[in-house]
Amino acid sequence: MVEATLGKATPLAAEELHKIHAYWRAANYLSVGQIYLLDNPLLREPLKLEHVKPRLLGHWGTTPGLNFIYVHLNRAIKAQDLNMIYIAGPGHGGPGLVANTYLEGTYSEFYPNIAQDVEGMKQLFKQFSFPGGIPSHVAPETPGSIHEGGELGYALVHGYGAVFDNPDLIVACVVGDGEAETGALATSWHSNKFLNPIHDGAVLPILHLNGYKIANPTVLARLSREELESLFVGYGYKPYFVEGSDPETMHQLMAETLDRVIAEIKSIQREARVHHNSHRPQWPMIVLRSPKGWTGPKEVDGKKTEDYWRSHQVPLANMARQPDHVRLLEEWMKSYKPEELFDENGTFVAELAELAPTGDRRMGANPHANGGLLLKDLRMPDFRDYAVEITKAGTTIAEATRVAGRFLRDVMRLNADTRNFRIMGPDETASNRIDAVLEATDRMWNAEILPEDEHISPDGRVMEVLSENMCQGWLEGYLLTGRHGFFSCYEAFIHIIDSMFNQHAKWLKTTRHIPWRRPIASLNYLLTSHVWRQDHNGFSHQDPGFIDHVLNKKAEIVRVYLPPDANTLLSVTDHCLRSRHYVNVIIAGKQPALQYLDMDAAIKHCTKGIGIWEWASNDRGSEPDVVMACAGDVPTLETLAAVDLLRENFPELKVRVVNVVDLMTLQPETEHSHGLSDKDFDSIFTTDKPIIFAFHGYPWLIHRLTYRRTNHKNLHVRGYKEEGTTTTPFDMVVLNDLDRFHLAIDVIERIPKIYYTAAYVKQMLYDKLIDHKHYINKYGEDMPEILNWKWRYYGSDGDQTPLQHSGTDTNPSQEGAEGTATRG
Repeated sequence: MVEATLGKATPLAAEELHKIHAYWRAANYLSVGQIYLLDNPLLREPLKLEHVKPRLLGHWGTTPGLNFIYVHLNRAIKAQDLNMIYIAGPGHGGPGLVANTYLEGTYSEFYPNIAQDVEGMKQLFKQFSFPGGIPSHVAPETPGSIHEGGELGYALVHGYGAVFDNPDLIVACVVGDGEAETGALATSWHSNKFLNPIHDGAVLPILHLNGYKIANPTVLARLSREELESLFVGYGYKPYFVEGSDPETMHQLMAETLDRVIAEIKSIQREARVHHNSHRPQWPMIVLRSPKGWTGPKEVDGKKTEDYWRSHQVPLANMARQPDHVRLLEEWMKSYKPEELFDENGTFVAELAELAPTGDRRMGANPHANGGLLLKDLRMPDFRDYAVEITKAGTTIAEATRVAGRFLRDVMRLNADTRNFRIMGPDETASNRIDAVLEATDRMWNAEILPEDEHISPDGRVMEVLSENMCQGWLEGYLLTGRHGFFSCYEAFIHIIDSMFNQHAKWLKTTRHIPWRRPIASLNYLLTSHVWRQDHNGFSHQDPGFIDHVLNKKAEIVRVYLPPDANTLLSVTDHCLRSRHYVNVIIAGKQPALQYLDMDAAIKHCTKGIGIWEWASNDRGSEPDVVMACAGDVPTLETLAAVDLLRENFPELKVRVVNVVDLMTLQPETEHSHGLSDKDFDSIFTTDKPIIFAFHGYPWLIHRLTYRRTNHKNLHVRGYKEEGTTTTPFDMVVLNDLDRFHLAIDVIERIPKIYYTAAYVKQMLYDKLIDHKHYINKYGEDMPEILNWKWRYYGSDGDQTPLQHSGTDTNPSQEGAEGTATRG
């Protein structure tokens, strides 16, 4: 344990102490003003009820501590020319960060209408938690922010993600003691085992113990000093304690402690970089214990407020019903002596303003907090070079993600020097068959390494930890500070980060409409080990519902791709890595599977996102009797096998096969930029013919996307209907009525001209389902005719030319970066 104690020579001289305290008072004053005031910003007339907002929304309790930290970081940045950003973990500390960026000048630069004068201050106060204004938390609108804090738990993991491959950056990460109770934050302390001091920056965790959450004490605040020290030493940190409530003493303690920990960080990095020693050090951290609601009202209506949970939100409320609270608010705000802080024009006095850093060294202006400013394109290999050779569709076997892994390996190699690309995954890089990347780099690991360990080192850029939350948080921090990444995960367990995806998608949507925010690289998911091939792991591993969650977000942000084979997966992956400011979800299987499209056909198919597979259809030149649609690799296989059964038994039946790669094409063009026009949709799906749609996920999602289409009444969707167990791969589709036999029966039941003559075929199909059950129960694997099925060619010569691609180009427009082969 290192306790901050003052020696004979205090770090702050009297004048500097006076100025720093005044700066802190100014930040606190502006914070209170944002929560309460609608007018009279400098209290130059007696405060009246009409000067106060009618609805008081905001959080005071954590704010003075955040302000205290900010002013001391400013001192350290300016004194040592540090490259530093600030992450505020306490969720609703928005008033403090807005106040500090206003004082340092960045806020007015980004928002000229919020000028540094009386009128600007009035607007600053009014906009906070006000219609048409800004949120109460540290939102995308706040300069210097990469962490919104709408959901607690991710401050520290975002901080570490930001400093990976950023050797000169220090992230000062304030962890609230309420936030510290979350599982994600508790795990995030282990991020120091994935940090290499040679080529990574540093995170300075500042655990802010103010004792209380909304209405309860916090766990860490009630631990003894010794217990708290043992906890963080066990995590691998060197904790420094700054504790108290007397401002003068606390300023001196904080200044001294910051000087010491910054010197330690620099010493660690110097030792590592000069001697090329990446051995994991004991990184410093600060435990700041200060009163909740510090400097606010000590009591309200006879009840303890400062240093208690009652200061968490708005200490003085019910102004209209309790007029005395208006007087108390005025006394509180005047205790900061605003007349000493702001001149006649309402401008922050120059001798205090000069305490802040200047230019990009201001934390509100640091370009790392606006990562699009620093973003550079990846160097990309030509994805066509990794193509699976196809001579006849539906006859070649390959593993789609293994093929994509070789492409990702070379993306990693080409960007080794710039170190701006990392792959994240919860211990599944090999399991998901993208382990070719380990030929280019190791897994990152800076804990103990044993001689028998394989592919782990402190220099690795594959990030594996068995926490989807940490993988997601690291990647978000990495992307938000201007780099690129890729997240591979089992489909069922990507749900663990549902709410994190939600927060990131909201960030992307909001920043798309903030002019000074620059677009960042897309967040790319590869979801594999998916629902249809989790037969061995059972029901707990079978869930395709992440797609439904993603499609709740705005069309300008989300993209979902279901490539049916390796070449389409290559095309989609290349596109997603080149894209900007989206969340791209790719769902592809890892098991050996039939391949359908050569690279030329794959590019065309992915560019359009949807198309008729002419080589599998027989309706050219006539109207189809039925449209067989599919989205996803296993649904595509079962659809083609069903078509094979129909073609064999009903050669006169006209069948059109439609494959969907880009799920968003199903929406109308008025709802999504990738959506087909009604005219093009009707051209593909017809206006009156049955549509049998085999879908990877829950069936109702397809209905949701197409309910406005002309032929929706004839659309019948098969998909996952929450039936699963430990069984065989084919039995998984049988359990959910997605198999070839059920699909063929669906066609028979919906086409009147064959319904009665097809009775024997229908009976044969049901018999096949019975045979299947008996066979798997006896042998434990699928029938040979299922395991060995391949596409059969029909035609007068028995050998139809296989790859006539996707039919008419119904939507030829292409979005996105030049060189990509998939729509934007």
